[in-house]
Amino acid sequence: MNTVTHRQHRIVALLFATLSLTACSYYFDTAPNKPISSRVQARLQPDEGVPLAPLSRTPPQTVEQALPAFKASRPVAPPPVQPESAATLTQHLPPDLRDLASEPEAPRVATPAPASQELSLSDVRGMALTNNLDLKIAQYDPLIAATAVSQEQAKFDDLIYAKAKYGNKNTPAKNLDVVTFTPAQGSSNALKGQVDKLTAVPQNTEIWDIEAGVVIPLRTGAKVTLSVPFDQKQESNGVASEQYQSALRFSISQPLLRDAGIATNVAGIRIARYEQQAVDVKTRLQAIRVLAAIERGYWGLYVAWGELDVRRQQYENAANNLAMVKKRVAEGITAQVELNRAEIGVAERMEGLITTETTLKIRQRQLKLMLNNPALGLDSVTVLIPNTPPSLVDFNFDREQLAQRALAGRLELLELELKLAADLTKIDYLENQTLPMFMLDYSYASLGRDSNALGDAFGQSVSGDYQDWSVGMRMEIPLSNELRRARLDRAVQERLQRLTTLELRELTVRREIYDALDQLKQNWQRILATRQLVVLAGLNYDAELKQFKEGLRTMTEVLESLTRLGEAQLREVRAIGDYQIAQIDLAFATGTLLGHSRVDWEVGG
Repeated sequence: MNTVTHRQHRIVALLFATLSLTACSYYFDTAPNKPISSRVQARLQPDEGVPLAPLSRTPPQTVEQALPAFKASRPVAPPPVQPESAATLTQHLPPDLRDLASEPEAPRVATPAPASQELSLSDVRGMALTNNLDLKIAQYDPLIAATAVSQEQAKFDDLIYAKAKYGNKNTPAKNLDVVTFTPAQGSSNALKGQVDKLTAVPQNTEIWDIEAGVVIPLRTGAKVTLSVPFDQKQESNGVASEQYQSALRFSISQPLLRDAGIATNVAGIRIARYEQQAVDVKTRLQAIRVLAAIERGYWGLYVAWGELDVRRQQYENAANNLAMVKKRVAEGITAQVELNRAEIGVAERMEGLITTETTLKIRQRQLKLMLNNPALGLDSVTVLIPNTPPSLVDFNFDREQLAQRALAGRLELLELELKLAADLTKIDYLENQTLPMFMLDYSYASLGRDSNALGDAFGQSVSGDYQDWSVGMRMEIPLSNELRRARLDRAVQERLQRLTTLELRELTVRREIYDALDQLKQNWQRILATRQLVVLAGLNYDAELKQFKEGLRTMTEVLESLTRLGEAQLREVRAIGDYQIAQIDLAFATGTLLGHSRVDWEVGG
């Protein structure tokens, strides 16, 4: 009864393993023929570190060789070509052609998503710069900052104004003052000394008052006004009269202390431009952050593929061991208990294979999110395969020179410098605002009046026969001036705080450079150590397997050596991925993107 039960369990386990392999083959059939660790070994030079000797045993049969019918039955469609949107295509057309271009397009035939797509590092960077939503959001910041500059510049726009007013006044008779008549020189003395009382007769008056002009604000703080006022006054019902008045007026008001000078009046424009440049720097920094995140995601996917490759090899080795143990048990060479141990080894590696497969899916989805390519949906069936080989070269950097370049090239430091320049301009402006107000006013007008026509009145104003001018001064001195002094003190303290922040940021940049250099060196040494560890673990596994066949080892000991080999291979893959990410971190710490950005560095062996 126990024998039958064990056989049933083995059959169920084998069926489960076969189904799992069929499900996982979706990823395996798109992977390159060589494991990632083998591809890395092939690209390393013999003199770079410890050589990786191939294992002496024959590799087990791969999934690609075991399931050729499954691969042949799965069609692989080419990746679809993504057309530009209608808005992108029509925005470059002339206005008279946009209507024709905006006609509804013929329905497109949906192209099936490809089963797999190989991506190089340049491919993912190009997709990110085109489609990444974080970058698209950041691209609006410079446009918003440009509007602030336009707002400040608009303060000096000229103003054209015009006004018109019509009035009708009907007044009744009204007693006025008592007066004494004094004759003018050369006139008659008939009314001299006479006392009489004035009476205003009923009168109907119509008045048209019209004025047009332009106000010109100057960057010195002055305001110039040029205007042409004229009016018409017509009286009736009493003593009828009609008169036309016109003038050419010029006036200027110039502050001499507060709000005086070009530097004070253009301070808002300068501050807005500094802020615009700071926003441009932040946008560039955001682009570098996105590219660095894309590269980290790319190498994370590379590591996930490598881990899946190792887990697959572990499962295949355990499955081959199980087949070998079954044969030896059937022949009576090996004890029955070794069969159970071999089955446990297969089940354990199947669990690791399933977990690694899920990790691969998650990292692919993370990369697809950052790429935001319409052809690569988050839950699409397309498998992303990185095909850019890692850069396995030992870099020898001048630490101090690299730190100096980072201090000169880090965009965060440049952003702080721009803000400090804006702070200095703000302090100068607020210091001017603490001065008293002292204003010089001057006005001049050429007058004209006629009782017949408006043209005659305007002609008199042009001739300049009648003039009206004035010069005046105004002064305002606040008693305490605490408000403006408090604003100035706050601006000074904010600048001092930012200077301290800049000093701290420079120290932080140096620390990041030194940390990144140490991490880079550490990961290179990890690669060398894990490569040697893989060789030794492989030899040890071969020896354990050979001794098992001779009856000197149990299957548990063989599986333990197989596990150590798998852990060594995983460490090698992770060390390679960490080395690539360390290069990205070093590049980001210097304010650039290293590695595959075609940045030239001197390297040492």
